[in-house]
Amino acid sequence: MSEEKTVKEEFKINGEQLLKKVKELVHEGNIRRVTVKQDDRVILEIPLTLGVAGILLAPTLAALGAVAALVTECTIVVEKVE
Repeated sequence: MSEEKTVKEEFKINGEQLLKKVKELVHEGNIRRVTVKQDDRVILEIPLTLGVAGILLAPTLAALGAVAALVTECTIVVEKVE
């Protein structure tokens, strides 16, 4: 039985870069969860499972675009599986 190791990374970005950065991270493929925070408050949490692609992710990315328009600076917390 293999044990998966989960690692968290944080990126501080501005609202304009939010959607682009999340798309880039999702494209990497080993992401479990993306959390968008402003200060210490969670604004949006996106659980990602294997096989989530394009059409299934579109509504979430639309919501993320709306969030990006409202925030000036935020932190993306990325949970990755190694």
